[in-house]
Amino acid sequence: MLVTRFSPHLFPWRLLLLFLTLVGSSNGAVAAPAKAHPPRPKAAAGFGYKLVSLVELPNGGGLVGSLQLKQPSSTYGPDIARLRLFVKHETQDRVRVQITDAEKQRWEVPYDLLPREPAPPLTKLPGGAPFTTGEYSGQSLSFTYGRDPFHFAVHRKSTGQTLFNTSHGGPLVFKDQYLELTTRLPKDAALYGLGENTQPGGIKLRPNDPYTIFTTDASAINLNTDLYGSHPVYVDLRNIGGHGVAHAVLLLNSNAMDVFYRGDSLTYKVIGGLLDFYFFAGPTPLAVVDQYTAMIGRPAPMPYWAFGFHQCRWGYQNLSVVEAVVEGYRNAQIPLDVIWNDDDHMDAAKDFTLDPVNYPRPKLLAFLDKIHAQGMKYIVLIDPGIAVNSSYGVYQRGMERDIFIKLDGQPYLAQVWPGPVYFPDFLNPNGASWWIDEVRRFHELVPVDGLWIDMNEVSNFCTGKCTIPTTHKCPVPNSKEPWLCCLDCKNLTNTRWDDPPYKINASGKSAPLGYNTIATSATHYNGILEYNAHSLYGFSQAIATHKGLQGLQGKRPFILTRSTFVGSGAYAAHWTGDNKGTWENLRYSISTILNFGIFGMPMVGADICGFYPADPNLLEELCSRWIELGAFYPFSRDHANFASPRQELYIWGSVAKSARNALGMRYRMLPYLYTLNYHAHQSGAPVARPLFFAFPDFVPGYGVSTQFLLGDSVMVSPVLEQGATSVSAVFPPGTWYNLFDTRKVIVSGNNGDAVKLDAPLNEINVHVHEGTVLPLQRGGSISRDARATPFTLVIAFPFGAADADAEGAVYVDDDERPAMVLAEGEATYVRFHASVRGGKEVTVRSEVSMGSYSLKKGLVVEKLSVLGLEGSGRDLAVRVDGTEEADATAIAVASAHFVGADEKLQEVGKKRSVMVEVGGLALPLGKSFTMTWNMHIQA
Repeated sequence: MLVTRFSPHLFPWRLLLLFLTLVGSSNGAVAAPAKAHPPRPKAAAGFGYKLVSLVELPNGGGLVGSLQLKQPSSTYGPDIARLRLFVKHETQDRVRVQITDAEKQRWEVPYDLLPREPAPPLTKLPGGAPFTTGEYSGQSLSFTYGRDPFHFAVHRKSTGQTLFNTSHGGPLVFKDQYLELTTRLPKDAALYGLGENTQPGGIKLRPNDPYTIFTTDASAINLNTDLYGSHPVYVDLRNIGGHGVAHAVLLLNSNAMDVFYRGDSLTYKVIGGLLDFYFFAGPTPLAVVDQYTAMIGRPAPMPYWAFGFHQCRWGYQNLSVVEAVVEGYRNAQIPLDVIWNDDDHMDAAKDFTLDPVNYPRPKLLAFLDKIHAQGMKYIVLIDPGIAVNSSYGVYQRGMERDIFIKLDGQPYLAQVWPGPVYFPDFLNPNGASWWIDEVRRFHELVPVDGLWIDMNEVSNFCTGKCTIPTTHKCPVPNSKEPWLCCLDCKNLTNTRWDDPPYKINASGKSAPLGYNTIATSATHYNGILEYNAHSLYGFSQAIATHKGLQGLQGKRPFILTRSTFVGSGAYAAHWTGDNKGTWENLRYSISTILNFGIFGMPMVGADICGFYPADPNLLEELCSRWIELGAFYPFSRDHANFASPRQELYIWGSVAKSARNALGMRYRMLPYLYTLNYHAHQSGAPVARPLFFAFPDFVPGYGVSTQFLLGDSVMVSPVLEQGATSVSAVFPPGTWYNLFDTRKVIVSGNNGDAVKLDAPLNEINVHVHEGTVLPLQRGGSISRDARATPFTLVIAFPFGAADADAEGAVYVDDDERPAMVLAEGEATYVRFHASVRGGKEVTVRSEVSMGSYSLKKGLVVEKLSVLGLEGSGRDLAVRVDGTEEADATAIAVASAHFVGADEKLQEVGKKRSVMVEVGGLALPLGKSFTMTWNMHIQA
């Protein structure tokens, strides 16, 4: 919800209270003033290891080796004397390199939480033959090593290209609470990932920017700091011989870490666990994400309605306000699918309850009956903190089942919105089953359509070991600062878990590791330390919540989570957290959203118009531009703080106009977005993608962070500056047609020159690329109705095409079903193919898989819009499956704007182009068809 920690570099302490006054209330405590960080020790942290044995396990079981410490050191604690090396090519495109203590089992991400192939046990390894060669090869990747000092490298087998190389970056260091490893990198490598953080420089990692990975409730307005998620993975893209070649590296470790990227090297400094690297061969960005999500879990299928527009605000004081908001959208004719409640619906901020005065159950149920009948949905927030209240049934049942995280044998006491709270332990099987049961109980109370799990980093208004005060109430009645700690607390610095020898600080924050969260010496089920499992909390909660919702009525769950870890995308969507209504935050949102596509969480968006209060004098224009961009986020939601001015999209006439325009196109594009959702579930392919995903050879696109693609074919180029009425955009090679006015055409070469596009206040530039068949529908004010309307196929050929092809697809299903599969009667998948030959003969055809579902639903194609053909303006005879069925009209297209000056583009510019519209059709989507005609060429 709101910030619990501010970066001291952004907000000097004496200005913090003024800042809070300006932004309104804060969902958390204010950070203590930063202390000067202690200088790094000059002594070496370690002196490395030597490889003393290496055997190959039978039946492709991998390599197992023994590493012996070369020389002891004491910085950050004593070294572990003997390590076990394990290397295995787990698939043809993935190799695992694990280094751990050879004598003692160390903490690692639980296999039941993130299922994956297990490493061999430390003892009783099967015998193997000594491995004496210097290279261990799989189909795509090769592992090489040096013995003294031990180092290793991973290469691309086909080219010998080195992807990861520890030979010249300093020694391997392995202590109980400090691990260090460095890889060398070419300076021209473009790196992406290592999140979650707000990156002011864009999606491409910048040398010497800080990258700390540890889940933290620090507002997203803080730059280059560890935020809500832990994703220690990066994609490395290199242009080799004119071709972009990508791979990815995951360090699967849930402990806190700093990652130092220097441009020619990358160093990991981790405070626990083990070194468990996974290398993914690619070689394309899409292949990388496919391989990555095949291991960590495919993105969860989202219900169709989730791609509609969502409205939320912290501060809808009662049900009447919510009802008025729904009416406001309807009266303004702005699409709206989902209405949300932040914590306003709760009784005294207690989870799984209703405020009996402001949200009385009978009236709320009547409201839900009404909006459900219209096709709308309702989602509410729940926080993990369970109020310590003996009359509260949720608390009582939790205590009976002993499911709370503990410190010194007692439930760990913290404070969040209800006051004193305990935190459920989702690593405890009883904790997970208790939570699932509470979700069921709440759904019987209120039939919500999804759940929003917030504050799950986990956020705590206090720090250390706390007790309930005896001298005052907590929370303090009528406090204007409800986020400040009112428990009696003492700092914990007397354990090596609360005060580890290495202090993560790449973000520049010097707060203790357990600051405003659970003390890191607290314990989970079976003695698991919070120190090790901290960053898994939101992930484990999402899994339990997913099971709870899925088990209710067998429907496809929708869960929105703030805190995430590797694999969270298999269970939940994400939003980028507590941003602010500023032009800078508008721009930052793009990079974070694109990163989460790489992380395997394609259903992601930012709070449209900003969560924290904006300058009221600037908000109207900002909100107009933000909905134009946010209409094309995968997850599109307006959300604001109660201290913010009201910013529902109908508040201003100009914003309402922008919303109708942009959301109108989104609702026409819903079949395309939903098909991307299907592809994401099948292969991990992000919905929103950086330009280099579709154009890896186009080097000027490697750093573009102000535009993005939806799928491979649709590019969004928003206005991100106050007062601007044009936008400078980069177009990869080919022809791009403006979807709002397909007569506006850009033809681009390879040079990456920016194009100035007109962008009046209520318009955004959205272009479709040549070679595409884009499925659209008529749209509407709600997705349920929009998805039943006839289809239009937009077919984009190169400008003035002579010989060209285009293709596309659409997936439709019953999104009430939990699985997103292609099965007869449950779903239909249609591939579209189009071609033009000799500039005259045009063919459009479809290939249908499992057509009965769409036939049952009566879905039809009513029109084709074919772009880029050369021909006359006369009517054309069109044949469908060999029978004359429809007339086509060829409409002259205005001249294209050409970017670049090579002869090929100059020649194209001499040609005339037309748009052919074939209307009056009623082709069943579930039945394959072939359509043909010949263009008439005028001399």
